[in-house]
Amino acid sequence: MEENKIRNIAIIAHVDHGKTTLVNALLKEGGVFRENQAVQDRVMDSNALERERGITIFSKNASLMYNGVKINVVDTPGHADFGGEVERVLKMVDGVLLVVDSFEGTMPQTRFVLEKALALGHKVIVVVNKIDRKDARVKEVVDEVLDLLMDLDANEEQLDSPFVYASARAGISSLDPDNMGEDMKPLLDTILSHIPAPSSPLDKSFKMLVSSCEANDYLGKLSVGKVDQGTVKVNETLTIVNFHNQEKHKTFKITNIFEFQGLKKVPVTEAVAGDIVCISGSDDVTIGDTVANAEDITPIPFVKISEPSIEMEFSVNDSPFAGTEGKFFTSRHLRDRLFKEAVKDLSLKVYETDSADKFRVLGRGEMHISILVENMRREGYEFQVSMPKVIFKEENGVTLEPIDNLTIDVPETCVSTIMGAMGVRKGELLNMSPKGSRIRMEFKIPSRGLFGYKSEFLTQTNGEGIMSSISAGYEPYKGAINTRNYGALIAHETGESIVYGLFNAQERGRLLIGAGVKVYGGMVVGINPKAEDIVVNVCKKKQLTNIRSSSSDEALRLIPIKQLTLEENLEFLGEDELLEVTPENLRIRKKILDHTIRGRETYRKKHENDK
Repeated sequence: MEENKIRNIAIIAHVDHGKTTLVNALLKEGGVFRENQAVQDRVMDSNALERERGITIFSKNASLMYNGVKINVVDTPGHADFGGEVERVLKMVDGVLLVVDSFEGTMPQTRFVLEKALALGHKVIVVVNKIDRKDARVKEVVDEVLDLLMDLDANEEQLDSPFVYASARAGISSLDPDNMGEDMKPLLDTILSHIPAPSSPLDKSFKMLVSSCEANDYLGKLSVGKVDQGTVKVNETLTIVNFHNQEKHKTFKITNIFEFQGLKKVPVTEAVAGDIVCISGSDDVTIGDTVANAEDITPIPFVKISEPSIEMEFSVNDSPFAGTEGKFFTSRHLRDRLFKEAVKDLSLKVYETDSADKFRVLGRGEMHISILVENMRREGYEFQVSMPKVIFKEENGVTLEPIDNLTIDVPETCVSTIMGAMGVRKGELLNMSPKGSRIRMEFKIPSRGLFGYKSEFLTQTNGEGIMSSISAGYEPYKGAINTRNYGALIAHETGESIVYGLFNAQERGRLLIGAGVKVYGGMVVGINPKAEDIVVNVCKKKQLTNIRSSSSDEALRLIPIKQLTLEENLEFLGEDELLEVTPENLRIRKKILDHTIRGRETYRKKHENDK
């Protein structure tokens, strides 16, 4: 295909602003689906976790034909924790569609992804989405985007970016918000006229930067990237230039070349400059490598991925129930899986520790690591994770900690409650403004201050609040934050929970387990509203006697238990606790299971703190 008949674009936005739905609408307009074909919502979210959670986690490629031009579309995640996916795929494209919600306007992730796109000199088309919302603030949102562009030092060409108004769900777009069209053609026409064709020379030797990798059971590793220059054919021999070690080169023969047609990968015999393709033939290729012809092996510069901000400890499961529910539970299994993930996800760092059974895993946020935990659990792995901690830095003798910019949208009645919660967590109010009937507040807050806050926030706002945060660098340590104002109810012995034992235990706090659940001594079975741990015997049976009373045979009523999600389990964890993860169960446990030893250790620490 001729170079000027190709357009490469990425769709970037804050979470839930409609990127994946917009891709659906563009693919329909491009004739990717038959007229009578049943198309599911968010067709690009093919991963099971993505469909369950309603978010995009991995960037994905598709393409469509419009007026004889092939448009390669890259759908990207909107959640800040997966920003690394956005950063690396922006090297594949020549322009971006910045999607902004017509009510929410510019949000933290909008700023982050736009800043990365502007730094690469990409052309921008602003898509004001959800134009059919009753509470849409179109003019204000346009002004917000223009202010953001100026704030990010956009050049004159980028400041003159076109605005397109759309409802991705309805499949309509227009250049005039007061006169909506009937299809997505106005947006597609704007893409062809505003986004440049790739400037990739055909007459030079082949070179391609690998921006992402996919695993295939039959073909091995597939390397995805934009052909930077030249052409390549199947069975040609290429050189891998590793971006970590440019002196060490490996060669391989291309076995397959695929280009994207709609949602499918279609085999072709040749790849040309400017197109986004998949190649196979070597499992040694990693993200950031340059694949080149031997004539010119100068590597293509790769974007620097932002550093992780939190860490957790992954360890081999050593609970009394270890090895009974998972397929993979040895240190070798755990090590291989974590390092395999680190190769695929450049935002994730894995380090070995002094113990062969423990590994440090560094990520961009709680959700970033919790997605890895959930995927491993579904694959049959059994392991333990510790409480998430932020990564501190030392500079000139000053301790620095990661800071987040937090944006909160809440009803007016919740403002005072939120301000109180932010004060406890060392949050500093930067801005407060009305947005329709709601109030938007912007805070600067230590990243650790947000650990465990999401479920509390939803309670404080009766489920009506919206919060999102993004990293804002490092600042001097803000002081101690004590947000854990509750204790744990801990099982006394190993056995099976009994209604009688649970009935007595529920007087002490909120239970996390029901009857007939296997427990072991040291396992957390409930929440104590007081900030202290209590040992309870949930396996206790009723003593049988031949004495009857009027109340002895009454049915024991249990209060409904609190079922914690994976994220809520991670939020619950304290310094002295671990989360046991298996394919069947999530169990919170104390690091020291023996009650006597744990009591001595608690007393010793308290005594040291008092001194």
